[in-house]
Amino acid sequence: MRTETDQTIYLKDYAPSPYLIERVELDVRFEESETRVRALLTILPNRDTEPGTPLVLDGDELTLDTIAIDGLPLVLSAYAATPDALTLMEPPHRRFVLETEVRLTPETNTRLMGLYRSNGVWCTQCEPEGFRRITYFLDRPDILSTYKVTMTADRALAPILLSNGNPSGGGDAGDGRHYAVWEDPFPKPAYLFALVAGDLAAIHDSFTTASGRKVALAIYCEHGKQEQCAYAMDALKRSMAWDERRFGLEYDLDVFNIVAVSDFNFGAMENKGLNIFNDKLVFARPETATDVDYAGIESVIAHEYFHNWTGNRITCRDWFQLCLKEGLTVYRDQEFTMDERSRPVARIEDVRKLRATQFPEDGGPLAHPARPDNYREINNFYTATVYEKGAEIVRMLATLLGEAGFRKGMDLYFERHDGDATTIEAFIAVFAEASGRDLSQFEQWYLQAGTPDLEVGETWDEATRRYSLSFRQRTRPTPGQPEKAPMVIPVRFGLVGPNGSDMGWSGVSGGRVESDLIVLEDGETTITFEGVASRPVPSLLRGFSAPVNLTSSLGQAEKLFLARHDADPFNRWQALQDVAMKLIIDAVDGAALSTADADAFTDALVETLGAEGLDDAFKAHALTLPAETDIARIIGKSVDPDAIHAARQSLIAAISERAGHALGEAYDARSADTPYSPGAAEAGRRALRNTVLGLLVRGGAPGAAARATTQYHEAGNMTDRLAALSSAVAAWTGDAQALLEDFRTHHTADPLVYDKWLAANAIAPHGGTLERLRAILADPDFPRNNPNRLRALVGSFANANPTQFGRADGAGFRFVTDFVADVDRRNPNVAARVLTAFRVWRTYEPGRREAAERALRGLAEAGGLSRNTADILARTLDTASG
Repeated sequence: MRTETDQTIYLKDYAPSPYLIERVELDVRFEESETRVRALLTILPNRDTEPGTPLVLDGDELTLDTIAIDGLPLVLSAYAATPDALTLMEPPHRRFVLETEVRLTPETNTRLMGLYRSNGVWCTQCEPEGFRRITYFLDRPDILSTYKVTMTADRALAPILLSNGNPSGGGDAGDGRHYAVWEDPFPKPAYLFALVAGDLAAIHDSFTTASGRKVALAIYCEHGKQEQCAYAMDALKRSMAWDERRFGLEYDLDVFNIVAVSDFNFGAMENKGLNIFNDKLVFARPETATDVDYAGIESVIAHEYFHNWTGNRITCRDWFQLCLKEGLTVYRDQEFTMDERSRPVARIEDVRKLRATQFPEDGGPLAHPARPDNYREINNFYTATVYEKGAEIVRMLATLLGEAGFRKGMDLYFERHDGDATTIEAFIAVFAEASGRDLSQFEQWYLQAGTPDLEVGETWDEATRRYSLSFRQRTRPTPGQPEKAPMVIPVRFGLVGPNGSDMGWSGVSGGRVESDLIVLEDGETTITFEGVASRPVPSLLRGFSAPVNLTSSLGQAEKLFLARHDADPFNRWQALQDVAMKLIIDAVDGAALSTADADAFTDALVETLGAEGLDDAFKAHALTLPAETDIARIIGKSVDPDAIHAARQSLIAAISERAGHALGEAYDARSADTPYSPGAAEAGRRALRNTVLGLLVRGGAPGAAARATTQYHEAGNMTDRLAALSSAVAAWTGDAQALLEDFRTHHTADPLVYDKWLAANAIAPHGGTLERLRAILADPDFPRNNPNRLRALVGSFANANPTQFGRADGAGFRFVTDFVADVDRRNPNVAARVLTAFRVWRTYEPGRREAAERALRGLAEAGGLSRNTADILARTLDTASG
């Protein structure tokens, strides 16, 4: 499979392991200075393994103390041990038990992979290849084993001892120590192993499954934070009930535990029965968490729970299949959110995220298929393509098959592959079998990188009442894939008549149309509708039914018509986005902002603001203009971030001037005096009120800056306070600096609120931002090893502040590469992820492009980078080979 080298790993080279590990028994003994791990591995040769074939177990910075087979110590010539591997020269050609003991120092593990210690708590992160940092093992996802774990620790240091599965024993170990035993009856790969040991508080609850089993639930956290876990517990119980209703999937253990830790490289981890979470995705109370935080907690709690079946019970054969579990589970958590909240609003939010993160990835040097065919560093493939695009592929499959057909395929998937480590091909095969449809072309979505461009033209013949839509799809070359095959593209649609309602037709020819769905399979397709009463306005890609870039011949007036009348809420929002995008890009290209066009757009916004039947959360999205990064992506070349910022600001000013009264009324009508609730309706009301505030402040409306300052000081919850602060900082009002200082003084005792202050500083589109960030980093009290703090400050700057990251003098680029070089020594995962912000560097105008390249090449020439960061850097500069 792979070794700890810089070589490229290829899917075509996959071969089953020559050995299997049936059973794992771990004895983990925690001490302040070191941890000892004794492992008993029940190993047997695979059926095709030749006698005498060496057994090579993975390791990473391990120190071996003892080794034996079936209780007999091995002579030195029988094995070779290094920190990175343990090789048995001629293992027995039968089932045998390998016993090893290694020493670890979790306290110094700043990589936060394997076993490490966070604020006095021992915890693990093993996905993708962290288990090899705990003991020597066949650390690959197709090795499925049952586990028994015994942990022993000083009772005062670690009164709580947790691992996967169900508790099966425990007690006093003498000398103030105690032990606990956990057994997981379900075979699992090593990446799903977890343990936690420490002094933790907890909240407890229970859930009764559909079959009547009572499951004990607990969320563990640092003392004093228990009350902040209540929303997470509620989200967990709702997730368990939803999975039973929607997919018929019941939880399978006696307990389900969540542990919140402060030092974590990711959002959370779905370890079987013991989910470990970044505390930012567990803790919430109105004074410290925003509505966005609450929604994030709900989504990620659901995601990790849903992995119990789509990821744990059925896992990946190899890491090339990562999308098998992640894309499918993201789709499932998205559907949960849609059912729990507003389906149109949730869909808009998902597409915003897709376009902001995955579309740039698909269009740059880091592009890769959802199921890649090679990699150098698997940690770098936990990407938006695997997660968000992976979810879109599953969504298209559900669209093509229909609700009943998709559920039939999912049922067959669980029936056939429960307990398997399987592949994308097997996943597609069950849907083909269940539906009787040929899905071989659809499979290209997993195999081909890039976002398809879909161009649409239309013709209308009034005499014959024929209306035609012509489609042309093209996917641009991506690294390693210069030629692209046509994709299966499901296009949900409607033909909107003059009265704003969808029109019918008497016949259709030229392509595949299924009710309200056009299925494109060829590079070019023309669909002709017969018997259309009058020329319609086409509403295409309703609900964003495929992850493509759509361009059509519709003019601004027709798009504004759709914004007012389209039966599909997503396309109403999309029409407004399209109109705003054209106005801004025309201004970037040098055209003066047309007063008439800006007025027409503003009037449509005001109509949307006052429309009945649309919830406030939708209206907030409708009033939110395309982000500067999205505008840059559409422009695509010779990007000048300052010009984009100025053009967008000019439109905001025009909206504020024309609609200031209506916006003010909307703000005043949504009082902030009501008691806080994180529910969808209340969150939507706050979202609209704060979006309006942002438009007024950034648009320079009279009194708006003072209104933001007043809201900041009077806010009864973090959502409203942070929104006011963000509005002031974005416009850099006269009070902005003072509000930042006040927030730092009064609201950042909680580290997660401190992150909000860091991000507020980082995203200010102001010339002094870089100096502030340097001063924050230079503060000796800044927690330089905590991933949340680093991402909040420098990650936010690099990804959400285009004018300052992309400064013409190159200082923003140099700041980020200097940061990457420094952090890479301690935490390569964080460094590599921050570096991905440079994926768009070739789209800048020549001066900025040269400055970005100088910064990147300087980082490369300095050398000494981790494999994670070196891989991202080489691909970003297009110097990777293989």
